[in-house]
Amino acid sequence: RVRRSLEIHVFPEIGQLPITEIDTITLLNALRKIEMQGKHEAASRARQRCEGVFRYGIQTAVCERNPAIDLRGALTPPTVTHQAALKPDEMPEFLHKLEAYDGHPVTRLAMWFMLYTFVRTKELRLAKWSDINLDPEEPLWIIPAENMKAKREHHVPLCYQTIDVLEQMQEFSGPDGLVFPQEKNAHKPMSENTLLFALYRMGYHSRATTHGFRATASTILNESGLWHPDAIERQLAHQEGNKVRAAYDRSLHMEQRRKMMQWWADHVDSLMIPADVIDLHTERKRRGAV
Repeated sequence: RVRRSLEIHVFPEIGQLPITEIDTITLLNALRKIEMQGKHEAASRARQRCEGVFRYGIQTAVCERNPAIDLRGALTPPTVTHQAALKPDEMPEFLHKLEAYDGHPVTRLAMWFMLYTFVRTKELRLAKWSDINLDPEEPLWIIPAENMKAKREHHVPLCYQTIDVLEQMQEFSGPDGLVFPQEKNAHKPMSENTLLFALYRMGYHSRATTHGFRATASTILNESGLWHPDAIERQLAHQEGNKVRAAYDRSLHMEQRRKMMQWWADHVDSLMIPADVIDLHTERKRRGAV
């Protein structure tokens, strides 16, 4: 994939030059041509990949300097598009609709599990029963490094609510293999679009995404003031550059994270309000009432 990216974006401009003749300006001009096509993300990635190529060249005595390093910050940053996320005050109505979801029960259970754990979609889709320890004292879901964005093993303490979801899932997929498989093929993981399309059916097209559950959880957990920010970041599996600190944080915050995950699930459940209240709220919004 890296080579293909260079072949498309970089080689047409400087691929014919000896590496020793590629200076900062030459490389910048090549990257600017990518930017001129509106491909800011591609230009940024191309610079990063060129930096890796030149670094290897220096290590193998093919070249003496890395012009890509000089270009850090020189390119227009790519626009960051945030995933649509529910606002805290939108949660009660969403939970009511999720509880009433009439699609496949595995889809509904997967949605609840993702909401309670706020993991990434890929991590949920690839979950296996062998990754889950239902020890009554310290139930834990250990996500393998290869399934994680940062390629580092991640621990998810399981609360009462997630255990209940797993017990229900055993009727559909347990006790071996994938926890959340496809409806028609238990050996293949649920499609990456299954939960997204379920949100569409619930009326949340462009209003919410499963990835947005992470933002919602982060907002509520941080605003509660009950939990150490590092514990929240660790549970979100945000990458920590310092490996020593990463290992330290993992052990230091596990006990707090276990309490935090139970608090979060209890908080989610507490937002469930009676259907008649939801219906009245929806009708007022439709009429534009204050």
